[in-house]
Amino acid sequence: QVQLVESGGRLVQAGGSLRLSCVLSGGALSFFDMGWFRQAPGKEREFVGKIRRSSTSTYYADSVKGRFTISRDDAKNTVALQMNSLKPEDTAVYYCATAKSTSSWAPNEYFNWGQGTQVTVSS
Repeated sequence: QVQLVESGGRLVQAGGSLRLSCVLSGGALSFFDMGWFRQAPGKEREFVGKIRRSSTSTYYADSVKGRFTISRDDAKNTVALQMNSLKPEDTAVYYCATAKSTSSWAPNEYFNWGQGTQVTVSS
């Protein structure tokens, strides 16, 4: 059974950077497209970005485009989310999930969610 574990979240000042990791176990990361989402208190889960199996294609929400970068290391079964120029509105629990090639931005198109890691950006 595929399981995902996110890590790397912490308190950071606005303008700072943070790198989140998502480790997949129980399978091979190379089989999956992968997505990152976030959920702030009282808000719905929001698409952050997606990386295709080949790693040649990435997609981002407009709110993070140019600041966040998704990468993957299939040999380590790990997907990373590099977050730069962080803003207070980036504060949320961040989740990774497996995806299909056809998965877009909707959370119900993603699977095997991790438990999430908290990112807090102070102003």
